[in-house]
Amino acid sequence: MEMTIRRAIAADAEMLNQLAARTFYDTFASSNTPENMQAYMSAVFNLREIERELADPRSKFLIAEVGGEPAGYAKLYEGEIPECVTGPDPIEIVRLYVEQRWLGSGVGRALMQTCLDEARQSGHRTIYLGVWEQNHRALAFYRKWGFEIVGSHILMVGDDPQKDWWMERRL
Repeated sequence: MEMTIRRAIAADAEMLNQLAARTFYDTFASSNTPENMQAYMSAVFNLREIERELADPRSKFLIAEVGGEPAGYAKLYEGEIPECVTGPDPIEIVRLYVEQRWLGSGVGRALMQTCLDEARQSGHRTIYLGVWEQNHRALAFYRKWGFEIVGSHILMVGDDPQKDWWMERRL
């Protein structure tokens, strides 16, 4: 398996939007109503929003490709920090998603390692993320990488308030 990870550029917006929407849908559609999925996805995964995020200098998108095809992506963001995140110089992994067919193949592991490396190279000493309390596969993955739960917040998926855990680890 030939995998590469690269930084996304503006020309990737349409592909990234499709990848983001598809991986989010595949991960959460079975746990949410179609109406709530549609409401959330239309707000978050649209071309205008992805283009805005790509242009934001506080954002870094990383795209994993296998054989030249997108297999997953991650988004790092230097934004507002939740009070429960207490480590020095933090950065957030806002999203880390892998196409269903590549789950368990090492794509997620490679994306996580690249996120940690990027964060360190940018001078950050802490990394944190939010994960839905019912996403047991992701929780196990993050725990394996040394992330610990430090707090929680509510993420609205349509009209459904869902509890996300904040997890953090030192770099």
